[in-house]
Amino acid sequence: MQRYSGFGLVKHALSHHENWERQWRNPTPKKQYDVIIVGGGGHGLATAYYLAKEHGITNVAVVEKGWLGGGNTARNTTIVRSNYLWDESAALYEHAMTLWEGLSRDLNYNVMFSQRGVMNLGHTLQDMRDIQRRVNANRLNGIDGEVLTPERIQEIVPIMDCSKNARYPILGASWQPRAGVARHDAVAWGYARAADALGVDLLQNTEVTGFKIRDGRVFGVHTNRGDIEAKTVGCVAAGNSGVLAKLAGFRLPIESHPLQALVSEPLKPVLDTVVMSNHVHGYISQTDKGDLVIGAGIDGYNGYGQRGSYPTVQHTLQAIVEMFPIFSRVRMNRQWGGIVDTCPDACPILSKTPVKGLFFNCGWGTGGFKATPGSGHVFAWTLARGKTHPLAAPFSIDRFHSGALVDEHGAAGVAH
Repeated sequence: MQRYSGFGLVKHALSHHENWERQWRNPTPKKQYDVIIVGGGGHGLATAYYLAKEHGITNVAVVEKGWLGGGNTARNTTIVRSNYLWDESAALYEHAMTLWEGLSRDLNYNVMFSQRGVMNLGHTLQDMRDIQRRVNANRLNGIDGEVLTPERIQEIVPIMDCSKNARYPILGASWQPRAGVARHDAVAWGYARAADALGVDLLQNTEVTGFKIRDGRVFGVHTNRGDIEAKTVGCVAAGNSGVLAKLAGFRLPIESHPLQALVSEPLKPVLDTVVMSNHVHGYISQTDKGDLVIGAGIDGYNGYGQRGSYPTVQHTLQAIVEMFPIFSRVRMNRQWGGIVDTCPDACPILSKTPVKGLFFNCGWGTGGFKATPGSGHVFAWTLARGKTHPLAAPFSIDRFHSGALVDEHGAAGVAH
């Protein structure tokens, strides 16, 4: 670690950033790479990092139309969990969880991963049947989980209204103690710095406008900075995946929706876990600096606008205040929308496509941030070997033809 004297600190404070060490380079695009990653969010940066670290493929370009981590990575509520119902998705998210648990050490960058637990509330008898089924399935898969009574919930979160007169009666909850939150921008920056240090080119403000395809095979991409060639291209562009697929000449079975969230003014720490309620479409946690982070549902319309509608915000805040009366006078500082791409079975697509050499990683819905390390790890394996990683095999695009869907609507979250 570099140390500064008192004079050195003053000098750098007055330098207007001229002497600050950059965390990654700003290279000029080369004409040719071994692999191109389209999308510079958490998943794309993680893919590039694991390609270089695990597979020794360093002649890689990450092509991002804006700035690194400026899309959904910066527009989510930072929840990390692996308590999914079906074996296939539980295995993938648990793989991500194990990587999360060592990520700061691996990247030598503090991603502020805090395993404070995630609680999913049940408000109806059917909710509780689903919760018990999912917790039992988790435990059979070696994933931590408990079913909580209202009394136990009240002990963990004393400020929640668990009374019998509540508008949304709380009958119980699932509880994953290993789950929690992480700092979204630190995740992007950590992966970016680590990938750059291994030789990966991170190309910001470079928009893909088309694909170079001949005889059913990809040979590169067209961008606003010129053509870039590669025989392997991985698209990890979240909500814009459908647009990229159209440029490549095929359709994906996904819809893109704005998913809304809000952040409050800072408060004294009062909530040390994550509380989610799929039933009322709301979830809440408190950051280390005291802000309440509140997640809402998706807007009903399809779109790519990074904003949302007032009725959705209003509905969510009404539900949050009913469950947490203590927050009734808290002021919201800002609101935003991220663009989630959702598949019919609420599971992602990690797959080769009809174009040889072109792979897509998309359709994560609200599961994108929590899957970041696992998604990047298995996608890098897939790109390096030209065949699908065993953990990703159930999420091939072919399942929408065969009917072998992995239906995670009950566990996926509010976007479904």
